[in-house]
Order: sequence, then C-alpha cells, then structure tokens
Amino acid sequence: TTRPDTVYGVTFMAIAPDAKLMRKLLPRCPNREAVEEYVRKALLKPEIERTSGEREKDGVDSGLHVRNPFNGEEVPLYVADYVLAGYGSGAVMAVPAHDQRDFEFARKYGIPVKPVIRPADGPPLDGETMTEAYVADGIMHDSGPFDGVPNREGIKKVAAYAREKGFGKETVTYKLRDWLLSRQRYWGAPIPVVHCPSCGVVPVPEKDLPVLLPEVEDFLPRGRSPLEDVESFMNTSCPKCGGEARRDPDTMDTFVCSSWYQFRYVDPRNDQAPWDKKKIRDWMPVDLYIGGNEHATGHLIYFRFITKVLHDAGWVPVKEPVKKLFHHGMVYDEKGEVMSKSKGNVVSPVVLIDEWGVDVPRTAMLFFAPPDREILWSDKGMVGAKRFLNRVAALVDRVVEAGGKFSGPDCPLYPWAEAPENEKPLLRKLHQTVKKVTHDMEAIQFNTAIAAMMELVNQVGDGPEDPGSPMAVHLAGTLVKLLAPAAPHLAEELWEKLGGEYSVFQREWPGFEEAACLEDT
Repeated sequence: TTRPDTVYGVTFMAIAPDAKLMRKLLPRCPNREAVEEYVRKALLKPEIERTSGEREKDGVDSGLHVRNPFNGEEVPLYVADYVLAGYGSGAVMAVPAHDQRDFEFARKYGIPVKPVIRPADGPPLDGETMTEAYVADGIMHDSGPFDGVPNREGIKKVAAYAREKGFGKETVTYKLRDWLLSRQRYWGAPIPVVHCPSCGVVPVPEKDLPVLLPEVEDFLPRGRSPLEDVESFMNTSCPKCGGEARRDPDTMDTFVCSSWYQFRYVDPRNDQAPWDKKKIRDWMPVDLYIGGNEHATGHLIYFRFITKVLHDAGWVPVKEPVKKLFHHGMVYDEKGEVMSKSKGNVVSPVVLIDEWGVDVPRTAMLFFAPPDREILWSDKGMVGAKRFLNRVAALVDRVVEAGGKFSGPDCPLYPWAEAPENEKPLLRKLHQTVKKVTHDMEAIQFNTAIAAMMELVNQVGDGPEDPGSPMAVHLAGTLVKLLAPAAPHLAEELWEKLGGEYSVFQREWPGFEEAACLEDT
C-alpha cells in the first residue's frame, strides 16, 4: 500500500487473478470453482481494460480470509482484476472509506466501509451513509495507538511501527506501463525491420535509414495497417541473405518522434547524422516549454526519458530537454465545454481579425486572466482592449505633433537624477511600470503586465504636460517597447512615428532605476 495511515480501515484484501500467490492459494479456496472461472475470464482482458477508471470493478470472493496484523481482524480475500500482478506483490489491502475504487467495489459486494480518517475540522465519517470515498487529508481515528495523529505524519509512523514489529517495511515500487510502440495506422515512423522467411526478423541496416512512409491516398484506419496494401513499400529484400522479404506494416506512435524532435530542430537539414553535437551544446536545453497538462503523463515523460537515454549513450550533452515548463489553462465556451476543433465550438481568428484587426484580440486575450488559469471565452474584452490601444496611439500622436521625436535610432534615455521635480511623479510611474512589466513578462503573467501599462496610461491622461519634452519622448518610446509583445503591429507603426529605426523588436528592452521606483515618504 501507499497509504499505511489507512491500514486500520481495511475491510477486505484483493489479489490479482494472475498473481503467483494466487496459484498457490487456489487449491485452498472454498469457492474454487467460481474463482477458477473468474480467473479464466479475467486473463482474457488486456491490462489497459482491467485498470480503466471508467469500467465497473468486479471480482469474486475466494472464501479465504486474511488477518490484519495491526488489529488482529480477519477480512475476506477477493480476487479482483483491477489489481495487477506486476505491481508490488500483486495483492493490495482495500480501504473502501478512503479509496474510490475500493469504495465502489465494497458497495457492489456489500463489504463494510470503515472510516479511519476524519476531516481536521469535522466529526468522524459514517461508513454506512458515505456516498464516496474520503480521500483528503485529515486526522486518524479508530486507529489504535495512532488516534489523533495527522494522517500525513501517520504514514511514516505506521510504517515504522510495522518495521519495529517485524511484519512490514517501507519499499519503493515502480508503477511502469508499456509504451504504445506499434500501431496499425499510417501516420507514424515505420518500424525499421524486415521479416525474412529464412532469417526471421532482421533490422534495416543503418545505411538504409530512415525508412520513409510511402505516399498513399487512402490512409484511414480499418482494423489493420493501411501499409499492408502498398506492395511497393512492403516488398523488399533481406539485408542478410538477399532473399525476398516483407517490411513490418506497423508504425511507431508519434510520441516516438516528439520525444527527440527538440534536437532535430537544432539541425534539421543535416543529412549525415540526426544532429551536430556542437549545435546541441550551443542551443539546448530549450528555455521554455509551453503546453497543456494533458501531456504530463504521456509526451513529457517520453520527452525526458529519451533525452536521458541519449545523454547516457553519449549522443547529447544535456540531461534535461527544457529549463522551464509552463502549463497553460484551457478555454471554455459559454456552455462550459472545452473549446476544441473536434467539438466544433472554436472561434475562428479570421472572424475576430476582420472585425478588430490582429492587435486588439491579442491584447484582449492576454489581459483576460493568468495564462495558467481556465477561462470562459468572451469577446466583450475587445472593446476595452481597443480603447486602451487607441489611448496609447493618441499619446504618441500628441508627442509627435508637439515636435517630439527620437534623435537617434532608439528611444533616448532620461536619467532620474536629471529630471525636474514637476516631472518626477509621472517618471516614477514609468519606472515602476517598466519594473512591473519586466517581472510579469518573465513570470508569464501577461494580464498583470498589461494592467500595469493601463495604469500608466490612466495616469498620463491627456498629458504629458509638455508633450514635446525629452521626458515625454522617453515615456512614449518606452511605453511602445513595453506594448510591442502584446500589440506588435501597432507598436511597429508607433515606433516609426517616433523616429525609431526598424524594428522595435531589434532594440533593447527598457531598463529602470530602482531609486526611481521608490515612493516619496
């Protein structure tokens, strides 16, 4: 178990139908005939079906009982196919009160539910009236000498007690699963082996790699690989004996390619090797990876694993593929459904661009919410974003019309120490804004970065007081630089108006003076 804090709540044990121990116990089962029939049917199911969280759990009572060494209670032993022989010992303690799978199983077979953890701020739970397992943290109770112990502390204390008494110990168990490598689909990397009647399975020689997919018109899945029907691809010769052979029609999952594509992107036109190690050393690891958390238990595991394999084999000099990972939130429609192409509930960018241009939707979407949060889609923010961008454009126009322009290719500096007192309130706000936007951009908090720029524009109002002054030119140029990531097209136009050299994105990011950010006290 991974939850020794719940051991006093065990009301049955479950063993995998294919566990080694099951074969020893079978002759002793009072319900042997029913158990044998259940085991026979269970072994016909693939593991992925047996462990699916969506299917109803089932099992059979073996008629045997086991004793809980912590409290001496005897509990029934069930054979259940949701338990896997390859995980741990192939048998698990079942605590229906604190594990949802066990709870559903117990309710189905009339097994008692015994809560042994209560909410920290509430009374003990009633096993007879519970409608689902309580899986949150809490306080141990009805747990012998561990009553009153916070369950997180109890995990270690119960394990230590078992070790001290000699009937248990801590250990590490790896819950590894097979990686889907071969599949009967067209789109994927061909498996580089040939099947020879004389030599068996023979790897394709390195000089003949990569094996490329043939171009086919009909590649839809139909229960077998579409490549089987492409004779020009399937028929080949054996690399060993030269006789007739057949290629493997299966393809590898696309995760195989996306687990190392970051290295190929560095050197995509290399036809002598997958990549040049020097280029990998210069460019890798990736600075920032942005993606949804649905990849956390799939692609990202392979992504890291293959990188470590390649490093250990001496192919790449880096141990990790990326420096920083950022999971973005999902966007939902007005019905609360995730917006996706497959559901047909997305909003076409073309529609928004036709009505608002490009920069308004960009700014509005960045301002909606922190990018790691889920949001409900709405186009109501477009009006506010357009108003904000118009105010920035109006500010630049006032400066230019008053004769304010850059004297060189970049926005001129305006040192805080040289500013007259009447300009310092607005100049202080500018320095504070640069500091805030710089921090929030690096922290991927675009909404608060844009909010800071809006605050600055609000403080400027219809100003600056002298729109043609060096301070006004410095303010306008700095604001355009800050705005450029959110509204690149408008920023480029405003930069040109101010006399800046193309492009604003080739200029240095604005700096700030810490002393200028401090409020007067």
